[in-house]
Amino acid sequence: MKAIPRTGESVPAIGLGTYQTFDLLPGMPRDHLQEVVRQAWEGGARVFDTSPLYGASEVNVGAFKAALGLDRGMFITNKIWSTGEFLGDDSHARRSMEQSQLRLWREKIDAFQCHSLVNVDVIVPLLKAWKKEGRIRYVGATHHEPAYFGILADWVEKGDLDMVQVHYSILERRAEERVLPAAQAKGTAVLVNMPLEKARLMKLVEGQPLPDFAAEFGARSWAQFFLKWVIAHPAITCAIPATANPAHAIDNMGALYGPLPDAGMRERMRRHVETLPGFADLPKMPWYPGKSYPGLIARARSELKSRS
Repeated sequence: MKAIPRTGESVPAIGLGTYQTFDLLPGMPRDHLQEVVRQAWEGGARVFDTSPLYGASEVNVGAFKAALGLDRGMFITNKIWSTGEFLGDDSHARRSMEQSQLRLWREKIDAFQCHSLVNVDVIVPLLKAWKKEGRIRYVGATHHEPAYFGILADWVEKGDLDMVQVHYSILERRAEERVLPAAQAKGTAVLVNMPLEKARLMKLVEGQPLPDFAAEFGARSWAQFFLKWVIAHPAITCAIPATANPAHAIDNMGALYGPLPDAGMRERMRRHVETLPGFADLPKMPWYPGKSYPGLIARARSELKSRS
């Protein structure tokens, strides 16, 4: 369990992300995704992250939450990806929030985040207003591209954010330069996207034995190895790996149990992984290698490509 610094509220340090993995075309079989939610919940997850940008993901999270009776205790983090009809207009954002409430069947969302800093100068003050009005509980902002980490850190340093979501993994550590220290200094919770590098880390270690020293901090798989490395950082509140595979959800939740590596062990883990063949070339590998997610996003991208 990790505490959200502004309130002291505790959440489990592993949750569930839904980008691409929960995006399906209407009518496609989705029982496996409901099982992912069930297994994640039973394994201890309470933070479930989604966004209007993620195709059908909001709809699926809302449906599974209702079907499994999980609304009580589910900590939903959602996002706003909006501009407006004119400078300072919040109409797009209001419609987005209302749509999210309907899709998730939740009047109050636990956390709303300015997605990828889009229109951030308008959206963060709007989120603060929504929080004051009791529509949301926490205000946040997100980004997954290191080029924007400086801007994200600026917002953390202003002290306006209850939480921040950032790309951080044993491969991508640039959040350590400013974002994580700023979050610790300002009492800002940190959610981590891409802790497994969109399955690229798992592809890297295919066929590689887990090092013997992993037993010292209770990691029984490579997924737990990588996730424990992330959540052991004192600034991190919760990592949100995404998956469409129930067995992977069970495995990921295993990182919630047993000891965490200390600073010296984290360094040993990093050095070990950097010796694995192909580590340096990992950023060139496409996301989700060998996997496909035939949802609204994939269809829209394919249609646009055919037209251009």
